[in-house]
Amino acid sequence: MSKIRRLIIVLVVIGIALAFLWPSISWYFFTPKEDQAIAVGSREQIREYSRRMASKDIAELKAQAAAGDEKPLDAARLDAVIESARAAYKDEGKDLPKAWTATSALAAFANERAAFDAIEGLYRARVMELKSRHGKAVQLGLDLSGGMSVVIQADMPALAKKLGHELSAAERADALKRALEVLNNRIDKFGLTEPVIRQQGEDQIYVEIPGTADPERINSIIMGRGKLAFHIVDDEATAALESFLSSNPLGIDEKTLAVADPGIVPAGKVVRKYYKKDSYGLDEFTGRYMVIEEAAGLDGTHIQSAQVSSDSITGQPETNFTLDKEGGELFFKLTSANVNKTMAVVLDDRIKAGARIQEPIRESVRMTGFSADEASSLALVLRTAALPVELSVVSQQAIGASLGEDAIGQGKMAILVGLAGVFAFMFIFYKGAGVNATIAQVMNLFLMLSILTAFKLTLTLPSIAGFVLTIGMAVDASVVIFERIKEEIAVGKGRKASIDAGFDRAFWAVMDANITTIIAALFLAQLGSGPIQGFAVSLAIGNMVSLFSALFVSRLIFDFETDVLKRQRVSISWRVK
Repeated sequence: MSKIRRLIIVLVVIGIALAFLWPSISWYFFTPKEDQAIAVGSREQIREYSRRMASKDIAELKAQAAAGDEKPLDAARLDAVIESARAAYKDEGKDLPKAWTATSALAAFANERAAFDAIEGLYRARVMELKSRHGKAVQLGLDLSGGMSVVIQADMPALAKKLGHELSAAERADALKRALEVLNNRIDKFGLTEPVIRQQGEDQIYVEIPGTADPERINSIIMGRGKLAFHIVDDEATAALESFLSSNPLGIDEKTLAVADPGIVPAGKVVRKYYKKDSYGLDEFTGRYMVIEEAAGLDGTHIQSAQVSSDSITGQPETNFTLDKEGGELFFKLTSANVNKTMAVVLDDRIKAGARIQEPIRESVRMTGFSADEASSLALVLRTAALPVELSVVSQQAIGASLGEDAIGQGKMAILVGLAGVFAFMFIFYKGAGVNATIAQVMNLFLMLSILTAFKLTLTLPSIAGFVLTIGMAVDASVVIFERIKEEIAVGKGRKASIDAGFDRAFWAVMDANITTIIAALFLAQLGSGPIQGFAVSLAIGNMVSLFSALFVSRLIFDFETDVLKRQRVSISWRVK
């Protein structure tokens, strides 16, 4: 391969690696700590923050405008206001004001509500962008960030007793998969972005929750069971309630949902609120109330699967779900008796969707009339609302964040000292070629971190140990190559011939040594768990990358010195002139 092609390959690899690593660099080095604290919060916390900041900005603008203060706004403190106002002016085709004052900023919006929505939306977009950046950055394990680890046991015997037969391998796997989906669906309630939730063995789930966490709150979230049910809607009572509330906005208690006029809600019926997902992905009350049958027509535990598809004729999104045999019979009776009525999907006393019953339905149910997002959201609710199997906490361990800070500092120091030690050793023994090897090592470390980010692997203390070990082991390839080059020089060959022969003769020795280590590391990664797995993964990645650095990057540096710098001799030993 020509040197130009090799140079292009190296530059492309560096570019791709930098693209993968940039979110980590941006998050850990250029994002202020206070912004990080906001971005790793839950969506509820982000919504509260965005609304609070928007309200504060609007109040300040109104106060300045009322006082006749026409001084330019503080661009650093009210940048969200200025940016939102600038966008509003441009959307309406207006000329931008010469100076941003409270009056000119408020004039950009039709009313106070429009100003609030625009400013809140900008705060939300900024924090969500930071949240996305954090999700793409290298994640720190519990031993570095602190937090909690929880092992959860799935009660498979209880599920078998409930179903009335021994569970097959497929049924066990499906039950655990659905339990994982339920827990993943509740992740955001921890106030974190990336808790680790994965299967452990055949009937356990392992949860890692980085950061400070309340054990009791976590247990209540993990163990809590969502209650999903289908209720028939009383359309006449619902219409009567809407008419009553239109003239009596305070005619219902928001907590108990008791109506001031008890005659509107018939006996055996209850009022429930209708919710939709807001721009934060959270349930938001739509302002609508429905009167539904107090008794559920069907329990959500009968649902076996749910997915989104599209109508073959209209192409409109639809939600399909299937029921078990018992559920199918119950659903057929329910729908047969309530044709042309509305059926509400109720999760934890919140109405999440409503659909008109067109005809009696058995096991396979098709619900239409939703947008693509609504159909996906409904399918997720149907699939993950109720835990398919009872869960119990087997073990729970808390790790202090201070340990993580010390470990990170020690890990950084170990890597830097290791790199400096390798550099000193290589320079002392191999002169200029030692500098070549050190550049390859820096490239090696850079590529390792980028791969760690690209595959969303977690950085742990054992991973750092693997990095340090790789730095020491990777230089072994350079030692083998340099010794081969010295042997060629000793027999009288010139620079180019010595380098070519040295790399060619060392190739298989370097490959064999690294491949055997990679095989051992891959077996450790597959068979080990926890710290052993983290160490093995970083070791495997390090050895793979070191092959590229030693055989490709190092060779390119030698060739650059030969062809561009026109060097005639190899600076590779104090005894070789």
